[in-house]
Amino acid sequence: MVEVTLWGALAAAAEGNSKVEVEARNIRELFKRLSERFPGLTPLMDRGIAVAINGTIYRDTWSKELPAGAEIYLLPRLAGG
Repeated sequence: MVEVTLWGALAAAAEGNSKVEVEARNIRELFKRLSERFPGLTPLMDRGIAVAINGTIYRDTWSKELPAGAEIYLLPRLAGG
């Protein structure tokens, strides 16, 4: 079980929950579990999410394992030009 902080619009899409506990071994499984629990997150995840684990940002390494006790943040990707 890991505790995940949802940043910005992600918290609103997760029924107002800014922190959730999820049973997941890696980032891919984390996304799957969150999508099952909060279907409103799916469109935001499809647009792109950055995952910060203990201060390191992972953008496409979805097989990265989630260490027990890690500080995990999900952030919507920023778009701009």
